[in-house]
Amino acid sequence: MKLLIFGASGATGRLLVSAALAKGHAVTAFVRTPGKLAISHENLKVIVGNVADRQAVERAVVRYDAVFSCLGVGVPLKRDPAVVAGIGFIVAAMQQAGPERLIYLSFLGVRDGRRQLGLLLGNIIVPLVLRNEVTDHEVKESLVVQSSLDWTIVRPPKLSNGAATGEFRHGNGIRAASLLPAFMLAQINDTTYSRRTVSILR
Repeated sequence: MKLLIFGASGATGRLLVSAALAKGHAVTAFVRTPGKLAISHENLKVIVGNVADRQAVERAVVRYDAVFSCLGVGVPLKRDPAVVAGIGFIVAAMQQAGPERLIYLSFLGVRDGRRQLGLLLGNIIVPLVLRNEVTDHEVKESLVVQSSLDWTIVRPPKLSNGAATGEFRHGNGIRAASLLPAFMLAQINDTTYSRRTVSILR
């Protein structure tokens, strides 16, 4: 399939690109800093651009089977209005020109998910230390949810760089730890979580 990945040069984005290429997909990576991607493959195309540039996003979002967003924050612990705007541009461009399938990487610390993180993380660290990042995720999720797209929001509580095991648990009441890019890829054709949020752990 033809896949477009925003935030492809981040830690999770790079893993997703590698996993998609390993599955035989044709991948386009939308990145601001191509040197951070460090992946070369005959089925990989790189678009250099900024998600805060509406026209760049509109030019990118055409002729794909699915779009992934692994966009992170520009500055840790602070609000990032450029990325929030970028998600709005992605959603608008997809609604205008397609495709319909959007898999968005969020965070389990958003208000209606953080109860699964435990007392210390969910009640203290997330609302106090990570409040700006969480607020941005909540705004971005609302842009996705209010759209007419066929979306799935994936909420991991923690990301890790361990070897992929091919095993994971998913659902709406999960309690632990890391996202596998394999799960995100599986959502391309899986309708189980169509227009739903999902928590995931390995």
